[in-house]
Amino acid sequence: MKKLPYIRVGTSYYKLVAMPSIAGNLNETLVPWNLETLRQDHGKSFIAGIKRYDGFTCIPSHRDFKQEHHGFYNTYSPLLYKPQQGKVDRSLRFLKHIFGPQFELGLDYLQLLYLKPLQMLPILCLVSKERVTSKTTFLKWLKAIFDSNLTYLTNDNFSSQFNVDWANKLLICIDEVLFNREELTERIKYLSTTDFNKMEAKGKDKREVEFFGKFILCSNNEDNFIKIDSEETRFWVLKVPILKIEDTHFLEQLKAEIPALLHFLEQRELATSHSTRMWFTPAQIKTNALENLMQNNRNRVEKELASMILDVMETFELEEVDVCPLDALQVLNRTRIKTDLTQLRQIFKKDWKLNNQDNSLKYQKIFMWQDGGLGLIDGKGRYYTVTKSFLLHHFSEDLK
Repeated sequence: MKKLPYIRVGTSYYKLVAMPSIAGNLNETLVPWNLETLRQDHGKSFIAGIKRYDGFTCIPSHRDFKQEHHGFYNTYSPLLYKPQQGKVDRSLRFLKHIFGPQFELGLDYLQLLYLKPLQMLPILCLVSKERVTSKTTFLKWLKAIFDSNLTYLTNDNFSSQFNVDWANKLLICIDEVLFNREELTERIKYLSTTDFNKMEAKGKDKREVEFFGKFILCSNNEDNFIKIDSEETRFWVLKVPILKIEDTHFLEQLKAEIPALLHFLEQRELATSHSTRMWFTPAQIKTNALENLMQNNRNRVEKELASMILDVMETFELEEVDVCPLDALQVLNRTRIKTDLTQLRQIFKKDWKLNNQDNSLKYQKIFMWQDGGLGLIDGKGRYYTVTKSFLLHHFSEDLK
């Protein structure tokens, strides 16, 4: 008699069931099972033969997957497809479309996901204002390759404190992303480089788990789908071009090549070496799309502040100007730009990385006359010194 797929983990019983999907696949999942139901269905003696585990663990592996590790049940899912020699023409053509000039890096990214699932990787962002670019097809293709180890999130899902549904996934994909709060950016940056995360489910205590997830973000908003600063090195932003010819069966053709693609990735030699904690160097993943995102992420207050200081420099033919946050606040408030001293101090110190004077000294401070013109008058304070070269270097596009 065939042994039924029941297990006991700790003091709870589960049944491994094959859940049918719309695509026609059968996805294996664990479902809690009642002990009394087991007795009714199979008799009391059957329970003694059920496999027992001390608890759950999650250890990712694709080529040497093990369901059990030292008496613990591995919740990571084995891949549906097995490597098999064959043609990968469509898969490589598709990767060239997504990664463009960085095609070899894209292959390395996919190869590292498959061969080294514990390796930290940059946050991959696919952006395009145009439709029909295959960003979503790329996510669906990865889902077919990595199966239950990839999950989709919405902006609200990621914002939620409850993360039990994605804390142990290899790939966390967020489509139509729009992170307009700085804390969301900080959260995804932290998670992209940490080894541990707090898992939290409704009605249960938080518990620390090992974290190996990689994030992929997709957006139609190329300019400001996420708030990042000019020093950020964790984001790999790619502008995906529009498809010249749309093939409605292309995803199915890509899926047919998955066994051959896995074989190809096993045999291929990596084009890059392990240079940083996220494998790739900032220079390798730097793109025009990333530069555009950084440029457009400067908030209105920062842009107006830079424009105001540059106006004074050009009016009085100066190469540098001394500014106190209070001076800037008084001028900007008269131009109907709403800000406060805390934000202005953060711009000078954190964003522009300037240091103010240790003591209160005399200087020429910026002042707005009644007619709206800018001037310089005598003042005293712990001012910051801003140079013209700094503004032109960091705000050249904004100040045109």
